[in-house]
Amino acid sequence: MGCRERAAKRDLLRIVLIKGACVPDPRGTLPGRGAYVHPASVCLDLAVRRRAFPRAFKVPGPLETAELRRYAEQ
Repeated sequence: MGCRERAAKRDLLRIVLIKGACVPDPRGTLPGRGAYVHPASVCLDLAVRRRAFPRAFKVPGPLETAELRRYAEQ
C-alpha cells in the first residue's frame, strides 16, 4: 500500500481496523479486513499521505495511525 512494491505476504505487516484506528496484526489472527504494508516507517508514511488506509478499509475520513507508527519505530 505504501511504496506499492510487491513482496511475499510473510514479509509484510497486516493492518486491521479496530474502532476507527489502524492496528498492527503481526501474527495475522485478528478478525476483519486486512491491509498489508512493509513494516517500515517510510512505507507507512507513504500510505498515510496517499490516504490508502481509508480506501483499503472502505471507510470515509482519516484513521488513527499512532499505534502503527509506534510499531514501525520498534
